[in-house]
Amino acid sequence: MPRSLKDFIHRHEPLNQGHHHLKSGLGAVVAMLVVGALASLTGMPLMIAPFGATAVLIFGQPRSALAQPANVIGGYALAASIAAVLASTLPDQVWVAALGVGFSIMAMSALRVTHPPAGAVPLVIFGSHLDPLETLFVVLAGSVLLVMIAVIHHFIPPKIEYPAAIP
Repeated sequence: MPRSLKDFIHRHEPLNQGHHHLKSGLGAVVAMLVVGALASLTGMPLMIAPFGATAVLIFGQPRSALAQPANVIGGYALAASIAAVLASTLPDQVWVAALGVGFSIMAMSALRVTHPPAGAVPLVIFGSHLDPLETLFVVLAGSVLLVMIAVIHHFIPPKIEYPAAIP
């Protein structure tokens, strides 16, 4: 139970300098242009939403466990695979999309590759009626592209260690 209003308004993120914020924003712009082109070329513009949420993590919070390459790629791979199986075998209904989100969370948690934006993939697949296997390919390609761009981006000064070192 929260002790006071301060528990709700306290900011837990460290204070950074302005050039870090600018660099994070520019990295996200480049990444969104690349995966946005992929989403448009494949006729899957809705995929830009979960990828945009990923950009917040990998460019804005690159040290977070949820932003690490294994989590990004693994989380998307699991969620897209689960959604593809469900979409191929069960009716196109809201409860099946909900199962996809729930099963994705369970699998990501069990395999320690939790990536919250990946939880949107079953909703995108069911909400857009996209081909599940084609979507699986686009999701995997997009997640790998995002990680590749982030690795290069964080190498540019001011450098940030990404992926994070193993403790």
